[in-house]
Amino acid sequence: EKAGMPAVAMTDLNNLFALVKFYKAAMAAGLKPIFGIDILVADDNDASNTFHMILLCQNNAGYRNLTKLISRGYLSGQVLGVPRVQRQWVREFSEGVIALSGAKDGDVGQALLAGNQALANQYLTEWLDVFGDRYYLELQRTGRAQEEHYLSGVLGLALQYQVPVVATNDVRFLSSDDFFAHDARVCIRDGYVMAHPKRPRRYSEQQYLRTPEEMMTLFADIPSALEN
Repeated sequence: EKAGMPAVAMTDLNNLFALVKFYKAAMAAGLKPIFGIDILVADDNDASNTFHMILLCQNNAGYRNLTKLISRGYLSGQVLGVPRVQRQWVREFSEGVIALSGAKDGDVGQALLAGNQALANQYLTEWLDVFGDRYYLELQRTGRAQEEHYLSGVLGLALQYQVPVVATNDVRFLSSDDFFAHDARVCIRDGYVMAHPKRPRRYSEQQYLRTPEEMMTLFADIPSALEN
């Protein structure tokens, strides 16, 4: 509200557990709540790998479909206790849903970073067949490895297939001062001590809730990503 944003979205990983609490807080602050999930999609070519994908409710039908999708993930898609969904399930429950590609952690992004242009094209055209103009290629600039490499590749794809792009910040905490606490929680979850020199570092200090002005500065060279 203080940043001047009319709406806010929350996409928990593989669940909608906080939806009621989020809805009440957003409405109390005069903000439009947007519901969605950060879903893990199984990699058909590698059983040990998953892709991220952001799915947002466009309407009531979309909300019902996302509840069905994540329920199936828990009932039929768990691997070592972590739910994941199949690509066909996403297709089945796509009505009323807006899809974001997951940036470099999505299927298109992972294919681009692996240098497999043909596979990136295949993934993209498959999702366009499912979602049409409700599918967006996601752009991020959070200071993490390979982001600019991904960005150059995905912008070429967007032009080639006339797919809209959207800028996101993959927000994990409210302010940059919260990074240390977030990092500590990640270490607790993954079983690392913070001083471990080789522990995975998947997040950066820049993944805070940027203001619209900050995002406009960050993506001034790609205005359509801001408009979307």
